[in-house]
Amino acid sequence: MRVFITGGTGHAGSHIIPELISAGHEVTGLARSDTAAAALSAHGAKVRRGDLEDLDGLKEAAADSDGVIHVAHRQDLLPSGGIDAVAAAELPVVLAFGEALAGTGKPLVAAGSIGSPGWENLGRPATEEDPALPGGDDYKGTLRVRNVVETTVVGLAERGVRSSIVRLPTIAHSTTDSAGFLPVLIALAKEKGVVGYPGDGANLWPAVHIRDVASLFRLALEKGPAGRYWHAIQDGGIPFREIAEAIGSRLGLPAVSIPADVLMLPGYFGFLANLVTLDLPASNLITRRTLGWEPAQPSLLADLDNGHYFSAG
Repeated sequence: MRVFITGGTGHAGSHIIPELISAGHEVTGLARSDTAAAALSAHGAKVRRGDLEDLDGLKEAAADSDGVIHVAHRQDLLPSGGIDAVAAAELPVVLAFGEALAGTGKPLVAAGSIGSPGWENLGRPATEEDPALPGGDDYKGTLRVRNVVETTVVGLAERGVRSSIVRLPTIAHSTTDSAGFLPVLIALAKEKGVVGYPGDGANLWPAVHIRDVASLFRLALEKGPAGRYWHAIQDGGIPFREIAEAIGSRLGLPAVSIPADVLMLPGYFGFLANLVTLDLPASNLITRRTLGWEPAQPSLLADLDNGHYFSAG
C-alpha cells in the first residue's frame, strides 16, 4: 500500500514508518521543516512538504494514497490554548482526510487516548466496544475534550472510509522516549527528592511499548474493520504506586503518597495533577482477537528495570 502519515517524526511515527516499510508498504510522511524531512528520509519514507494547516494539501496527499495514518497533533498550541486548542485544530484535519477518502473504503487510522473517553466510573475494565463519551464545554481543559476528534474519525465509516482509532495509554515507553509521561515523572522525582503517587496509588495506568504500538497501527491499516476502536495496551493497568516504586528504586529515592486534594497534588505534580489520579483499567482482548495483535516487547516495569530512562542526568 501507498501510505500517507502525519507525525512521522514523533515517538510513535518514527516506529510506525519502519514497521510499515518492513511489511512492504511505501510510506510518504508530512514534513514542515528541513529537519523533519531529513528525519523522514532517514526512516526510509518519502517526503511531502506541508503542515496540518494546509487542508487542501492534506486532502491531495490522502487522495493520492491507499491509506492514511494520522498521529500528529498541534503541540505548538498547548502553551497558549491547551488541549482545547489542540483538539479544535485537529478536527478539520480528520474531516479533510474523510472528505478525500469518502466512498473509497480506504483506511484512515488515527491516534486516540485511553485517558480521554471519560470512563472513570465504569466499574470494570474498558473494552474496545465502549464509545468515547461526549465532551463539550463542561470538559474544557481535560483530555475528554478531544473525544470529538475520535468520534468524528469513527463516524467516517458511515461515509465509506475504513476508519478506526488506536487508543494509546498514558505511558508508551521505549529507548527513544524523551518527552512522554515517564521522563516527566522521573524529572519531577529528581527535583522533589521523592517519587510521588496520588493517595494510595491504587489507580491503574495502562502502558505499552511503542514498537507494539507500531505493529498495531500496521494491522489496523491492513485489515481493521471500519468504525472501530483498538486498545494499544500491553496489560490491564499497573497501580500508580508500583510505577512510582520502580522509579524510586532506580533513583534511590523513597516513593511517598501525595494526599489527593486540591492543594497537595498540584504542589507536587503541577500540570499533571488531574492526570495522575485517573484510574484507567482497560482490556485489549477484542484488539488481539480481531487483528491478531500480540504485544511482544518488554513490559513497562521491565523497561524501567533496563535502566535506559535513568542513563542521563
